[in-house]
Amino acid sequence: MSRTLSVDGMGCDGCEDIVENALNGVDGVTDAEADHEAGAATVEGDADREDLLRSVELAGYEAAVDGA
Repeated sequence: MSRTLSVDGMGCDGCEDIVENALNGVDGVTDAEADHEAGAATVEGDADREDLLRSVELAGYEAAVDGA
């Protein structure tokens, strides 16, 4: 399953790396890609929605699941 998260606060490629690493550390995530220009991250897998949001927030960014 694919989910798109809105991520506020990413300003560069390094921010993308931080968000991707945070999301890839969540159980159930098989792949994560962030785009600072779009202000979004796409996550593949069956991870819990709250775990995804928490991981991004712990990394220092604001997050919301699009469509939720």
